[in-house]
Amino acid sequence: MDREFTGSGDPRRSLELLWGRQEPGRRGPKQRLSTDEVVQAAIALADAEGVQALSMRRVAQAVGVSPMSLYTYVPSKAELVDLMFDRALVETADPGEDLAGWRAKLAFIARERWALNARHPWLQDLALHRPPLGPNVLRKAEVMLRALDGMGLDDEDMGLAAEALQNYIGGALLSARDAREAEQRSGLTDEQWFAIVTPALEAHYDPLHYPSVKRMGEARSGRTRSPSERTARFEFGLERVLDGLDAFIRARHAAT
Repeated sequence: MDREFTGSGDPRRSLELLWGRQEPGRRGPKQRLSTDEVVQAAIALADAEGVQALSMRRVAQAVGVSPMSLYTYVPSKAELVDLMFDRALVETADPGEDLAGWRAKLAFIARERWALNARHPWLQDLALHRPPLGPNVLRKAEVMLRALDGMGLDDEDMGLAAEALQNYIGGALLSARDAREAEQRSGLTDEQWFAIVTPALEAHYDPLHYPSVKRMGEARSGRTRSPSERTARFEFGLERVLDGLDAFIRARHAAT
């Protein structure tokens, strides 16, 4: 499946829409929809059929207007995707005052993002190298950086630490996307695929040359690769990333 790149539309028009400063014109008959209603309809369509099924025509049908009328709300699919991502982030909570310390706060942020993608799998099909700089995207960045503030890091180090965590989350989500897409394309679950591959592989390789691989395969044999297992793997990786950031912060403190 192709990925949709955020930030690929007109950046000025996208920002105007993201910040609510370009609602439909006031001349002529009153518009019966808000831009947010259009975005919500697009999210519902992507939830049901995936972001690849999204088109201006389909969204227009969903909200009951003509495609030409829809362009008075959103100029193209590119800007619409930006709005959808920023709007989806509204669903993620921020760490509360009961969470003490940067580690607990960052873990909370990461888990909220993982859960959001489970509710909206189409988010995994977005390439976010140029994120839509809307109010919710910036608020989430602010919350993450505040979690690291006061830890003795300068602004550049805080940015690098936040980026490291974001990269881990993005990589884990991409891995989950690949697993979903592999099953959709092949029609086989991972268990079914391994059941076919394993005996064929054993005819080609000498396990004495790969003892570690053999032990790992045996340990995983019969275990279902379920969403709960993928979440457990996400948690393992998250804790290791946080361990690394903890060591980084301690090293910075020791150097001062």
